Amino acid sequence: TAPASSDAALLARIPSELGAAATCLNSLEPGITVFGSARTKADSPDYQCAYRLGHYLAHAGIPLVTGGGPGIMGAANQGAIEAGGVSVGLSISLPHEQSPNPYLTHHLHFSDFQTRKLMLTRYSRGFVVFPGGFGTVDELMELLVVFQTSRSARKPVVLVGRRFWQGLIDWLTEELGSRQFIDLHNTDFIKYADDEREVLAVMLGQAQADALLLQHIDVSQLRSDG
Repeated sequence: TAPASSDAALLARIPSELGAAATCLNSLEPGITVFGSARTKADSPDYQCAYRLGHYLAHAGIPLVTGGGPGIMGAANQGAIEAGGVSVGLSISLPHEQSPNPYLTHHLHFSDFQTRKLMLTRYSRGFVVFPGGFGTVDELMELLVVFQTSRSARKPVVLVGRRFWQGLIDWLTEELGSRQFIDLHNTDFIKYADDEREVLAVMLGQAQADALLLQHIDVSQLRSDG
């Protein structure tokens, strides 16, 4: 039948996609994964922040990993590659992401959301989550699940835009926490930031972040051309 044939094709692709991704990501230093909307426009403050963050991380020698699409992902990848850094995209074909953005030093394509999410999270040292839609929220929830259930060592998760994320996190802690559905003592890995400087302070530590910002003070004036 058609579904069985489709399943067989998918199962045949998954091992090769996982193997190629594992080989690639294992060859790099642990990176920082940036999540966010594919629809964010180039004149958005979030887009500009993602671009500058990618630029700073490249100067710090940290690989930048995204889902390889446009919007926030493209901005971060562009910032990284234009600063001479490692810029990784793990793409999948979606209505708003028909092809990977052009700012990648390493590109891997996936047929399935689950394997893609695994590779976006497994090899990174931390995660930066910009405002986004269902896909971005799904990626954030994936992180919270694996950390809460101890399926992975906890790593920093920075939510960019306190006003955007505060309501969701408050609901999780008040509604789920009050019913003891989640352990509130295990959420200290979640931090907020409102610009790339605050993200860097969490990811690198304040002293290293300050030194990086001082060394590359001109980056604060950079704007992506989209």
